[in-house]
Amino acid sequence: QVQLVESGGGLVQAGGSLRLSCAVSGRTLSRYSMGWFRQAPGKEREFVGTISWSAGSTFYADSVTGRFTISRDNAKTTVYLQMNSLKPEDTAVYYCAAGRFHGITTSRGYEYWGQGTQVTVSS
Repeated sequence: QVQLVESGGGLVQAGGSLRLSCAVSGRTLSRYSMGWFRQAPGKEREFVGTISWSAGSTFYADSVTGRFTISRDNAKTTVYLQMNSLKPEDTAVYYCAAGRFHGITTSRGYEYWGQGTQVTVSS
């Protein structure tokens, strides 16, 4: 069993930055690819980005490419989502997830999920 706990969310003005963290426990983090998803009120959960188990490969949704960066520290069992140049449309609950295969952009491809952290971007 893998437990994921997100943190770092909050309220920020448009153009600002936030860094989300996802602490992983229960099993070796390095065995899993990690993904970030988000869900805005009234909308379906959408893919944000993913990082391979070795951190050698990342892939992002078009909407965040160039603004968001995913990194991981397997020694600290933590995954990060650095969000820059935030826009009001980035407002959502952000979730991290763990899965066995890299490059998956659908939520069904991930086995374990955190509880989410709220990010609100004001205009």
